[in-house]
Amino acid sequence: MKNPSNNFLDDVIHILKRRYHVVKYKDEPLHVLFTTLLSQRTRDEITHEASKKLFKKFKKIDDFINADVKEIEETIRPVGFYRIKAKRIKEIAKILKERYNGKVPREREVLINLPGVGKKTADCVLCFGYGVATIPVDVHVAVVAKRLGIVDEKDGYEKIKEKIEALVKEKDKKLVNFLFVEFGKEICRTSKPKCEMCPIKRFCRYVN
Repeated sequence: MKNPSNNFLDDVIHILKRRYHVVKYKDEPLHVLFTTLLSQRTRDEITHEASKKLFKKFKKIDDFINADVKEIEETIRPVGFYRIKAKRIKEIAKILKERYNGKVPREREVLINLPGVGKKTADCVLCFGYGVATIPVDVHVAVVAKRLGIVDEKDGYEKIKEKIEALVKEKDKKLVNFLFVEFGKEICRTSKPKCEMCPIKRFCRYVN
């Protein structure tokens, strides 16, 4: 593996912070939970619009519980697998009401046990909903980390998360997902990355 030092990743994060306007982002945990659920296999712009419509129509946990699943389906229709997601949203709302007093749990393992909630969704809730210093790993985070030599090609979600978090300062952990996602969408694309304009290519094993 290449570039295993803290200083190397500190430099990368510093450069990306200067390139992308970092806003201290924190949202309601329920909003983060359902928005991330909608985002699965769906483009960001479609997810954003569907989430906006969803929370404009359904304000509180009881609104989701009392809604007909068909009504939720129609509201989020543009997203992929909208019927399955509508069913899961209603199921989760009921579980939150019955078991957690209508609140989204803060425990990772509890979140993962909710219908349709995987590790990334749970980590997004913790990071962006509760401000926990953790790193949700999506395709952009994984691709950037592999190209920088932080993780191995064969590494799965937990190993990628573990290796990155071991190298990142506590104060920067909440920023890594945002920075790597923005960088991945603009430059370090999964296919046809724009290596010629990359501000951190001197650290990259993909081009070196």
